[in-house]
Amino acid sequence: MIQDNKQSKFQKIFHELGLYAYFIGLLLFLFALLAFIPGVSFLSDKAVMILNLVALILAGYKVISEGLVETVKESIKSKRFRPNIHILMALGAIGAIIIGDYGDAALLILIFAGAHFLEEYAEAKSAKEITNLLKITPTTARLLLQDGTQQEVSVESLKVGDKVLVLNGDQIPTDGTIVSGSAAINEAMITGESMPKEKHEGDEVFGGSINGNSTFTMVVTKNSDETVLAKILKVVSETQTNLTKTATFIKKFEPIYVTIVMLIAPLFYLFGYYVLGWNEVISANGMTLALKRTIILFIGASPCALAVSDIPASLSALSLLARRGVLFKGASSLALFADVEAVAFDKTGTLTEGKPSVTDVNIPPGVSAEEAEEGKVFLVSMEKKSNHPLATAIVSHFTPIKTVDLEVEHKIGSGLRAMYDGNEYLVGKPALFNLPERCANRAKELAVQGKTVVFIAKNGKPILLVALLDMIKCCAVDGLEYFRKQEINTVMITGDNELTAKAIGKELGIKRIYANVLPEQKLDIVKELKKEYGGVAMVGDGINDAPALVEATIGIAMGDGTDVAIDVADGVLVNNDFQKLSLMHAISRKLKRIVIQNIVLALSVVLLLIALNFVVTLPMGLAVAIHEGSTILVILNGLRLLNFNEKHAIKKPKRRKFNKKIA
Repeated sequence: MIQDNKQSKFQKIFHELGLYAYFIGLLLFLFALLAFIPGVSFLSDKAVMILNLVALILAGYKVISEGLVETVKESIKSKRFRPNIHILMALGAIGAIIIGDYGDAALLILIFAGAHFLEEYAEAKSAKEITNLLKITPTTARLLLQDGTQQEVSVESLKVGDKVLVLNGDQIPTDGTIVSGSAAINEAMITGESMPKEKHEGDEVFGGSINGNSTFTMVVTKNSDETVLAKILKVVSETQTNLTKTATFIKKFEPIYVTIVMLIAPLFYLFGYYVLGWNEVISANGMTLALKRTIILFIGASPCALAVSDIPASLSALSLLARRGVLFKGASSLALFADVEAVAFDKTGTLTEGKPSVTDVNIPPGVSAEEAEEGKVFLVSMEKKSNHPLATAIVSHFTPIKTVDLEVEHKIGSGLRAMYDGNEYLVGKPALFNLPERCANRAKELAVQGKTVVFIAKNGKPILLVALLDMIKCCAVDGLEYFRKQEINTVMITGDNELTAKAIGKELGIKRIYANVLPEQKLDIVKELKKEYGGVAMVGDGINDAPALVEATIGIAMGDGTDVAIDVADGVLVNNDFQKLSLMHAISRKLKRIVIQNIVLALSVVLLLIALNFVVTLPMGLAVAIHEGSTILVILNGLRLLNFNEKHAIKKPKRRKFNKKIA
């Protein structure tokens, strides 16, 4: 560990020194350009040469040294020569020095090194370790001994069959089954659902979830390393290290490209000298035409424009998104969003607000207006004594209202009970009451809509019905409509019950719905979607979404979600604005087009220079001007994204040849 820390510190110092040296080299290069300004005569040719050489060394020592080290490591590892693009740029600069173009040599290295530093900056945020997950892992448990006493032990020491006491407010230590008592348990960190679930004897509970306001005894059914929470930790740890297909392809292609260019240069020289007759001496130092054209070939093949074909465009896109309230941890993830064929959404906190709100207040048949008003007063008075999310929503909805002071009894599974002036008031779900037919039908209608129905009864007579729902975000409908227009499939994954999930899905226009889903099942669903569609984006906000966010082609977290979800996601909607997803996708598509344009331009210029080099003897300055001119055009093309206008960019694309059925 100490050695790793020392190595990390050394790498940081090496990086900072390299950055400082780069800017000093850049200043020296710019100073050397003064020699080309008419009337500036204090710089001699020798001084300009020295300035350019020093600028080259200062600006390029970091990337060149990294290239040498990486080449040696990869060659030893694969047991064959595997050079990288750093080596090719160094050879390109050496070629420019041989022909006496010191300024061009320095410029080649400056552009490449600058792109390298920008790429490091853009990718730095994508390498965070997932440490926040460890903070939510239970560490201790109250083990019940055979003599009836309890002992605090570590969670790791628990064995299957042990009995554990869980007090109100405790974090449940491991997965198990309730054997005595009941509780309202917050499973948000496991299922992502905001509504606490009532658990009774025989019901399963999950380690890491939070007990409500009661005490129960549970029997351990899984070891600590086999719990649902442990699986989340393991999956996130494993899948975060997986490389994308694009990254893998680039990594494999780089040494092949460099090797080809290095082999072509000497073969080109020999072919030109002995076959095409380019053996005439054209300079005082004995340089032949074949050598000059070989060096021009080498300069033309140097991938300066390719090196910056992506970085400026990507940084422009990332900067624009940041101004719009969207953060990405790396440009590679943003580029992948353009190719997704399906987007999977967590429900709670992503498509919905993540907290219940009162949607309906009905007066049962045969109940007077006075009784209904009395119901409101006592409902709010009783719910004020509860910390349940439903209670908070009810109190918030009816405030301000005059209340009465009550002694409220919390009955797990039966709601709230209070006595006042000889009358009994009971708040609970429909199953607790003997409802008239019309009233029961109304409760069923609301339940079909995914709503939670609560009654308050006076002496057994229901006098008020209140329905609550985790409301759909106002911008979710428009955001989903955008993806449907882009012929991208939309999927909802939720731990909520099927009835509620279908009701929400119907309102949002989502036909493909997965309900009653646990975290490891979310991961399996994303894997299934990837097999079916290829590229899949996952949007979520909870700890339970972390494995799916990591497994997806691109994971996107809501800004008000958990730290863990934000840490593992590729992109974050800072302001929790769902519609920014459409902006993100539109920019990703635009970025892809620009990068393709840049690559085509860069390769076209390389091929043009190679072709011209066979036909005519290009002046050194012209060859470098064409080569570096393409680099400037590529950079400017990438910077166009800074003026991106989403109103003109969000258009329906041409139908894909192998389009899937829209869900």
